[in-house]
Amino acid sequence: MEDDLVDLLENWELTPASNSISLAIVGKTGNGKSATGNSILGREAFISDLSPSGVTCTSELKSAILKDGRAVNVIDTPGLFDFSTGSEFIGREIVRCIDLAKDGLHAVLMVFSISSRFTREEEAAIQSLKTLFGDKIVDYMIVVFTGGDTLEASRKTLKDYISRCPEPLKNIINLCKNRVVVFDNNTKDKIKREGQLKQLISLVDSIAASNGGKPFSSKIFSQVKEGALRRQQMEEEIEANKEYSAKQLSELKEEIYKSYDDQIKRITEMVEEKLHFTIERLEKQLAEEQTARLKAEKIAEASRLKSDEEIKKLKAELQRALEESQEFRKQAENRCAIL
Repeated sequence: MEDDLVDLLENWELTPASNSISLAIVGKTGNGKSATGNSILGREAFISDLSPSGVTCTSELKSAILKDGRAVNVIDTPGLFDFSTGSEFIGREIVRCIDLAKDGLHAVLMVFSISSRFTREEEAAIQSLKTLFGDKIVDYMIVVFTGGDTLEASRKTLKDYISRCPEPLKNIINLCKNRVVVFDNNTKDKIKREGQLKQLISLVDSIAASNGGKPFSSKIFSQVKEGALRRQQMEEEIEANKEYSAKQLSELKEEIYKSYDDQIKRITEMVEEKLHFTIERLEKQLAEEQTARLKAEKIAEASRLKSDEEIKKLKAELQRALEESQEFRKQAENRCAIL
């Protein structure tokens, strides 16, 4: 497949927005995000390895050309669904992801692993995305299940697997209007790899059709894009002015970049603050649910113990009644013998 793909320059601005697809891959560490990105691009663009702590440290953008001539820009993200990393890290990476896709995203790929247990934190992360970007974000979401080889080995279909999924995961799939695809990132079968990519791109195109061809954007996207365009315009203006010396040009550019960095810092702080509040609320909710579950388990255990005790007591009473009956019968037999 590598022969069918052409590397693009890393700069997103050089890719015509009208002829490109921008995808962000999100999910829990270890679910196979980087491997999925590599399958989409048809090459080892992102570092992918088995690691419990994850190998993607920061959001990265890699690009390629699809067979239909369109550019596909894939943004691989670190574990944005792992609340243990903290709101500062997650907030910074979300803004970096937005910075890499200033023109908006055509789809957000939520990666879940067939081999891993679905967690409550993954469910809560969807709520975080909705809090940050609004309910409209779900109209651009696609669920990607990795581990297609595991599914095949068990002789199960995706429909079989979904039917046995926990209710919260089914709710996410329904929320995405059943936009689901399964990926086998280990297969060497070219036809199979092309088939799963074709299915994914078809879902991306269906999202575009449902949203008037417009990529997802939000207030945060707009702020980042406006800042980037302003920085670019100011650079072009000072470079066009021949009166500036090389030193002055360098100093002015430094000021422009500092201004842009300050803006990104302010946006990041705003996202971090919002995330901190959201994560704190969700963690409290998770703790309350865990406490309620433990309480219910204790009540059930106490009820079981009580039932066991009652059964034991009933058995003892039945045993006593049996012994008394046997003693009565023995006494009756003795009386009959005397007579």
